[in-house]
Amino acid sequence: MIGAERNRAAAAVRSSRPGQRRRERAPALDYPLLICAIGLLAFGFVMVSSASMSIAEKCCNDPFYYVIRHAIALALGLALGLLAYRVPLERWERSGTWLFLLSILVLVLVLVPGIGRTVNGATRWIPLGPMNLQPSEFLKLFAVIYVAGYLVRHADAVANRISGFIRPMILIGVAAALTLMQPDFGTTAVMLVTVMGLLFLGGVSLLPFAVLFGVVGVGLVALVFLSPYRMARVISFLDPWQDPFNSGYQLSQALIAFGRGEWLGVGLGNGIQKQFFLPEAHTDFLASVIGEEFGLVGILSLIAAFVFLSWRAFTIGVRAHALEQPFAGYVAQGIGLWLGLQAFVNLGVNVGMLPTKGLTLPFMSYGSNSLMVGCMAIAILLRIDLHMRQLASDNRPKRRILGDADGRSFAPLPFNAVPRPERHRKALSAQVDIPGQSPTVPAFGTAQGKSSSAKNRAAREIPWVRT
Repeated sequence: MIGAERNRAAAAVRSSRPGQRRRERAPALDYPLLICAIGLLAFGFVMVSSASMSIAEKCCNDPFYYVIRHAIALALGLALGLLAYRVPLERWERSGTWLFLLSILVLVLVLVPGIGRTVNGATRWIPLGPMNLQPSEFLKLFAVIYVAGYLVRHADAVANRISGFIRPMILIGVAAALTLMQPDFGTTAVMLVTVMGLLFLGGVSLLPFAVLFGVVGVGLVALVFLSPYRMARVISFLDPWQDPFNSGYQLSQALIAFGRGEWLGVGLGNGIQKQFFLPEAHTDFLASVIGEEFGLVGILSLIAAFVFLSWRAFTIGVRAHALEQPFAGYVAQGIGLWLGLQAFVNLGVNVGMLPTKGLTLPFMSYGSNSLMVGCMAIAILLRIDLHMRQLASDNRPKRRILGDADGRSFAPLPFNAVPRPERHRKALSAQVDIPGQSPTVPAFGTAQGKSSSAKNRAAREIPWVRT
């Protein structure tokens, strides 16, 4: 009988509080981040279509050749993103080392004759039927996950011992060496700088970190001087107009595209540089096409989108650290650092601030592997954000909702109130119906019971009254 009354009371409270059930549902996604990523993907699809039709019609007799392949890659990227979103963070943390080792193994396979595919002198792909797998793109994401897990497991060693931050650099160095053998200098530089940034955020000692950073920087500069074609790129970058028809041709054509765009651009589809003047217009130099067709306003909007995306990732990372979730925090900050750095390098190459490198513009350039990895990175960020929102919701103090068997509700108990049961029971025994017990005497405000002053004192002592 008592159990039935309690069930009716609970049902009455739930039915009288429909908004309470809506507030207790799972928190929403980070919609600004999601909208920004989807906007970049959609804008990239439009610009790849605009930049590739002339080239596709000449080389493949089909103006939509690259458009169709880009659409397929985009669909695969969204599918991988949904899959990555459903993976719990604990599983990413446990499998980070194995994923990175698997990436190194696939990098070795790329260099095996007969397995890797060579395009324009670079062996970076493994043919998989109609598509090509580029392991170096996945390497950047898995390096972030691996280093984030290492910083959590060896936080004390990283902060207090030199060997603590040297050990992860051994595996990173092996992966960097294999990437340089393809060769892929741009991916190597982005990965190394991202990992170094994560180690710095992990609390590594400043002096050993500065020494290691200097060694890595000197090594990268030495690779430029020891490689003739890299040195030629640096020289042409310093003055592309010295040889505008040979070593400085690509950069000079990109600068002409920006000059033609002026403030507002010539309009979507009206660009001229993409029509056989600017090489790789739909891949590494897509930003030049954007600058020509949308002008300075379009480029500034593009920069603002990537700045917002990186800032949002760092904000999610800060919230994760505040909620004592260091792995999630490091992964979010690493993704923000990686995507922001790669976008900066690509845009810097397009405007002549940096030497020419074969790095794609995240979420936008033509290339299935880059699209898929970018979608996975955003999905992991959204998963981290959702997890942090759930933790914050669970840790937020909640107000008690009370009710009696007749469906009458009581005012909620403040979360910081700590009632003294025995004292309140004595006060209530003569004045108020206690939920879950049989009513004895009328509630406050009746003619029976104690005097008015006594009733007021009892009301002040009791944490809830009937409403």
